[in-house]
Amino acid sequence: MPASAASARHAVSPAGSADSGESIYSRSSETRRGTRNAGPAHSSSSEAKASKRPQRSLKGRALGYLSRREYSRAELSRKLVPFVEEADSLETLLDTLEREGWLSNERFVESVVHRRAGRMGASRIVDELKRHAVGDALIKQTGEKLSGTEIARAKAVWSRKYGTPPANPAERAKQSRFLAARGFSGGTIAKVLKGSDDDPGIDPGDE
Repeated sequence: MPASAASARHAVSPAGSADSGESIYSRSSETRRGTRNAGPAHSSSSEAKASKRPQRSLKGRALGYLSRREYSRAELSRKLVPFVEEADSLETLLDTLEREGWLSNERFVESVVHRRAGRMGASRIVDELKRHAVGDALIKQTGEKLSGTEIARAKAVWSRKYGTPPANPAERAKQSRFLAARGFSGGTIAKVLKGSDDDPGIDPGDE
């Protein structure tokens, strides 16, 4: 029996080795599990870092708009209002942008005239400038300049669309409506359809 007992104890010894092996297997399993979980953890860390990135400043946002096209002061103000955090910061920023030459109502007016004058009458352009609140003096000055070329511009628009005088009252009405929809005055339209080159001396402020 003692021999059998000794044999039994010796038989347990490999089991102890097995226990040791199980312990090693457990640690390596944990290591493998940790490796598998590293991806999402790293992703969460990246997302957290991204969320801590500084938000775009109000000036940075304004310069982004102005880099794409000209804005009037009033229009840019409306675009920036949703992002303002301090009550007085917007007007201060707009003053700074004007002082630094980034923002200019005069340049905005020039861009509008450049884009619209070949297709529209003075009244349409003046109305657009009024909506953008660029100032009465600038609007009046622009309207006066446009009135000096009103006949020539209306004739160019009419020529591209028709080019032939109306043959009857219905055709005349159709051509008149076309020019009126583009902001040309009744006096200008009458002269264009009659083939007159005289400038009617329109005051855009009265249209």
